Amino acid sequence: MRAFGRYVRHARRSPRRHVVVLNWRDPWHPEGGGSELYVQQVAQRMRDAGMQVTWVTARYPGAVADEVVDGIRYLRRGGHLTVYPWVAWLFASGRLDRLAGRFDSVLEVQNGMPFLASWLTRRRVVVLVHHVHREQWSVVGPVLAKVGWFLESRVAVLANRGHRYLAVSDVTRRELTELGVRAGDIELAHNGLPPVPEYTTGPRRDEPTLVVLSRLVPHKQIDHVIRALPALAGEFPDVRLRVMGDGWWAEELHRLTAELGLTDRVTFLGHVTDRVKFEELNRAWVHVLPSVKEGWGLSIVEAGRAGTPSVAYASAGGVAEAILDGVTGLLAADEADLTDRIAVLLRDPLLREDLGNKACIRSGEFTWEAAATTAIAALEG
Repeated sequence: MRAFGRYVRHARRSPRRHVVVLNWRDPWHPEGGGSELYVQQVAQRMRDAGMQVTWVTARYPGAVADEVVDGIRYLRRGGHLTVYPWVAWLFASGRLDRLAGRFDSVLEVQNGMPFLASWLTRRRVVVLVHHVHREQWSVVGPVLAKVGWFLESRVAVLANRGHRYLAVSDVTRRELTELGVRAGDIELAHNGLPPVPEYTTGPRRDEPTLVVLSRLVPHKQIDHVIRALPALAGEFPDVRLRVMGDGWWAEELHRLTAELGLTDRVTFLGHVTDRVKFEELNRAWVHVLPSVKEGWGLSIVEAGRAGTPSVAYASAGGVAEAILDGVTGLLAADEADLTDRIAVLLRDPLLREDLGNKACIRSGEFTWEAAATTAIAALEG
């Protein structure tokens, strides 16, 4: 907090700096998630420190091409994949300077597919990486997977050699070094404590309740939790699952739920407000994050803020950092073990309370001010 305060005071005495953020989604994108929340929180603190922020991103139904929200300008061009050539054209043609004004630095958010901004501008570029996508490329098909992984693991590393990186976890930092990024070029910038609205804390639900907070896409593996319910119901007849979030895989998850005869046990809440999110986390018994890979697992910290322990896979990258196994939650080895770990918490109220209390305490160790301070320092050189 003190370091961030120094940046704010310094910014007020210095010429206003302008940073361009490149991220394929914005906070309101239908498939937006933890990455977008992270960037939004950091961008807001850059704004508070006196910086001008322009966020270049993809368009989606209902989105306008150019708008200012809370002091941050959003330029939307292209779509899911075409945003990348659009960004290249904006830089190469000089159109970005004309649209946004002259900028001093670029924060490139690399969600698998790189923008390669360091080849598009001579201005300072910092690359933010939540996690390496090695395990996730398979979901887009064999051809695109090979191209995407080549761009992420080879081309981006070459393009960004000598530039600063921000990694959200030690796991991500280690994976970047394995790809060839120099360890000395990588700064650690953890996710912060989520903004918590005023809400009434109440008792846990009477029935054993699991909660999932996630985009509904294949690599999040929400089907693992759904398939765990029949086995859990043998010991916990009233077990329920409440799913917050939406995505293009939602229809498949609804189909699986109906196929297994679980429509009375599973509630899909779709996109929810922050208030509903924290109320649901607060009332649940256990939060489950069955994702194949996460850079950190922001929902783990959010659940911890509500005093709810999490269960996730030990092999899923940064979640092994976000969860202290046996202290703030439990880590599972595979799908069968995931069911077992959930059952352990459901049957032991003292363990649930102990892990939830420690998760709440640990969530306070991470702040968005710290993440923003690290990002601003990297952008300023």
